[in-house]
Amino acid sequence: MGHNSGLSTELTFDINEDITLPFVGSSKRPKIAVLREQGVNGHVEMAAAFHKVGFVPVDDHMSDILSGRTKLDEFNGLVACGGFSYGDVLGAGEGWAKSILFNPVARDQFESFFKREDTFTLGVCNGCQMLSTLHELIPGTEHWPKFVRNESAQFEGRLVQVEVQKSNSILLAGMEGSRMPIMMPHPERVYRTVQHSWHPDEWQEQAPWLRLFQNARKWLG
Repeated sequence: MGHNSGLSTELTFDINEDITLPFVGSSKRPKIAVLREQGVNGHVEMAAAFHKVGFVPVDDHMSDILSGRTKLDEFNGLVACGGFSYGDVLGAGEGWAKSILFNPVARDQFESFFKREDTFTLGVCNGCQMLSTLHELIPGTEHWPKFVRNESAQFEGRLVQVEVQKSNSILLAGMEGSRMPIMMPHPERVYRTVQHSWHPDEWQEQAPWLRLFQNARKWLG
C-alpha cells in the first residue's frame, strides 16, 4: 500500500487576488445559461458561483430549449449542471444528451453555440457525462474520453486531492501545477472556504476553485 499523506495544498496562484476586478462595475454583464434537466440539483450553487464573478445566470430548463422559448444565441456561457438527471443511474447523462441529439431544434441550438468563437461551456458531474456524449457537435473533441463504470460500481462524491495539469482549458488558466482538494466532481460546491470539510487555516473567504469561475469572466473580457 502506498503512503496516504492526506489532504494538502500547494498553489501556483494567489487565491485572494480577484482577477475580475477590471470588470467590476462594467455595464457588460455576460449571460450564462445554467442548464438543468429532471433531477438536476446543483444549479443554485452553480448560479451563485457565476453571479459572484460578474455573470448574469439564467435558469434554463431543457424544456425551455426544446420548446424554443430559450435561444442559446443570447448567451456567452453554458453550464450543464450536476445532480442526477433521469435518476441516479450510470448513463443518466447519456439520456440527457440523446434528448438533444434526436431533437432537431435542440441539436441546432447546441451545435451553433459550440461553434461560436465567443462562447465557453462547462459540464459538471452528470452535465459532464452529458457533454461527453454530445462530442459529435463539439469542435476539437477527437480525443475526449468516454465515461465508464468505476471500480466501486457506485457514485462517489468526496473531497479528494487533485493536481491541475497543463491544458488548453480557459477555465483552468494560471492554475497549472496547483495541488488542492476538490469536491469530486463539483467546483461550485467548493468555491468558498466555508464549503470545505477541511481547509488550511490561512484561507480567507475565497477558496482556490473560485479561480475557475473568475477565469471564465476574464476570458470574455
